[in-house]
Amino acid sequence: MAKLTPLAKGLLTIAILGGTAAAAWHLGLQELLQPKASDSAGSSTSSAGSPAPTTTSPGSGGLGGLLGTRGPSGPLGSSGNPLKVSLVSFHGYAPAIVANGKALSTQSGSIFERKGVQVELVIQDDIPTLTTIFESGTAHCAWRTSDFWAQEQPNLRNAGLDARAIMIVDNTQGADAIIARDPAIKRVEDLAGRTVALLQFTPSDGMTIDALENSSLSARARQSVRFVYINVEEGTAGVRAALESGNVDAAALWDPDLSLALKNIPGAQVIYSTRTATNLIYDVIVCDKRLLDDPANEAAFQAFVAGWLEGVDAARSNPDEAVDALVRTKEFFALLAQDQGRGFVKTLFDNIVWTNLEDNARILGLAGGTNHYERVYRRFDGIYRAAGALANPNSPVINPQDSFDYRFVRRLLSEHGAAMQAAARPEFTFSEREREQVAQREATVTKPVTVGFAVGSSELNRRAQRTIDEEMVPFIENNGSAYFEVSGNTDSTGARELNMRLSQARAQAVVDYLVNQWEFDRARFRVQGFGPDRPLCDERKPQAEGMSLDECRAANRTTRVAVLTR
Repeated sequence: MAKLTPLAKGLLTIAILGGTAAAAWHLGLQELLQPKASDSAGSSTSSAGSPAPTTTSPGSGGLGGLLGTRGPSGPLGSSGNPLKVSLVSFHGYAPAIVANGKALSTQSGSIFERKGVQVELVIQDDIPTLTTIFESGTAHCAWRTSDFWAQEQPNLRNAGLDARAIMIVDNTQGADAIIARDPAIKRVEDLAGRTVALLQFTPSDGMTIDALENSSLSARARQSVRFVYINVEEGTAGVRAALESGNVDAAALWDPDLSLALKNIPGAQVIYSTRTATNLIYDVIVCDKRLLDDPANEAAFQAFVAGWLEGVDAARSNPDEAVDALVRTKEFFALLAQDQGRGFVKTLFDNIVWTNLEDNARILGLAGGTNHYERVYRRFDGIYRAAGALANPNSPVINPQDSFDYRFVRRLLSEHGAAMQAAARPEFTFSEREREQVAQREATVTKPVTVGFAVGSSELNRRAQRTIDEEMVPFIENNGSAYFEVSGNTDSTGARELNMRLSQARAQAVVDYLVNQWEFDRARFRVQGFGPDRPLCDERKPQAEGMSLDECRAANRTTRVAVLTR
């Protein structure tokens, strides 16, 4: 196995966000070639070297232009003052390197040069805070996952600064997952009483919390799931090692350690992943608001967004060139290709979507439909506040609209009507035949929703509709590629025949509402009426779940939405 150089080892360093251990989700990538606890983290270096203080004011269009000891010269995006973007060694950013001419600085004839903007990609695998990046002048923009960004923006404001995301650059669809090696663990509910290794305050953490909170596990059963937080310096390689050693029952991790675990651990299987929860984890580029607010910089940011998105199309059309771009510019990928082969690096692309203009329009709701970015930002803000991830728990809640600057994507859409039309079409297609095929497998996770009906009725009142809107629709939207089994259920009281008939009618009423009011494809839904046959709580022993008999029966009288994974 290849040895890591000091630089590659340096990639393991984790920044502490505002005094918390909120590590970025890509941090473990660099350790996969040597995932041993004895490996210590070194200090990382950026391609720009140690930043020198800049005397340029934020509003002048040149914050952070670093040319040795000189300040920037010329407008932002010019050769004397390139637009600097802080990235980490992650394959999701390959399109930017392709757009730069397979280099960290803009090459002659490259996409960015043709767009009229000079871009310098600064590799900072130690992941400094945005406050550090912007105030030191190291970069004008930086990558963030949407959940990571929801944690850091309040901290940034507490420091007297602010920023905005300007585009979605990738969408993980299979690159994040909860996996287990025990064949008895087949669904999220099977994690009750088990141990799960992960990195705290990362998308793995948020994805697992979201899955458990949307499961049919009782509060007591959810508490029985024991999280084993791996030291951040060990990264996802440490998470993988914990599962490989048998010290934990399951692990939540991301590529490439996810793919390596599935490849190398006998019997390892995916329990829940972003291949199903397709609208959950996004990467964005976040830029200093002081620079975004300066009209003199608008053309540079516009050209940068246009160039990156064109780089997406180029990388998609020639993934081998994208692999080459990564191997040429990042030591980590050179080592990975040497150890696992370039073909392995290329397979990582199968689990992530480099998002082009059409994808940005769809994710941001600009072609109609839900703004998934804002929904996810709000959801993770709530998850991480409850988990204690924010340095200052009294930090103001930020409206998701105030976290994104839409003008650059909007302007491109105004010039490319075909992209807007394509974004308006469904991302996935569904059929009744496929639905019945996937229904033969056990549901990945089942969410119970208390949809209230009048006694003996299957008619939805306003309160019931609001419950569906708030509790069921976001769950369906999260799991963008999935089919669903919607079932009506009752407690054990009353005549069985009536309960069976009524539960079927109520489930049908819920699906009709989802189809007619929310325009979901009817082929996605399998309607079932189970009456009292599938209780979530044993009404003979409600105390086992910490419930009274009335609470136990209420838990059984729920409409349930089960995720049927393709």
